[in-house]
Amino acid sequence: MLRQLKLEDMDAAARVVRTAFDQALPSLAGLHTPEEDQWFFRERVFKTCEMWGAFDGAVMTAIIAFREGWIDQLYVLPEAQRRGVGKDLLQVAQNAFDRLQLWTFQRNASARRFYEGRGFALIRETDGARNEEKEPDALYLWTR
Repeated sequence: MLRQLKLEDMDAAARVVRTAFDQALPSLAGLHTPEEDQWFFRERVFKTCEMWGAFDGAVMTAIIAFREGWIDQLYVLPEAQRRGVGKDLLQVAQNAFDRLQLWTFQRNASARRFYEGRGFALIRETDGARNEEKEPDALYLWTR
């Protein structure tokens, strides 16, 4: 089940992101405390993005946060991957806008394959000097 998220969903959304992020990039695990993650989702992401979640019963398994022209967050719990929930959430954003960009880390090969398989094209790669993690990243673009 997909639904738009509310402010009271932000702590669960932060947990989904942290779990999925740490699994995908274990060398960057623990960059923030759970409290910092929760604050970031309540005070920054929720206030600037439309957010949707995927649920298995009452359990949130994935989230997407997007705004005009950008996908800021798309994370799926490891145990829920390859079941179509990421694709379904991405479709919500693609239905809302004709053009979307996003950043992902260069070494996150599974994320890159996922986006490329859904029509996103690599625009450029950077050395990561401008992101918080200082991790080489890749900019992708999708247009309808």
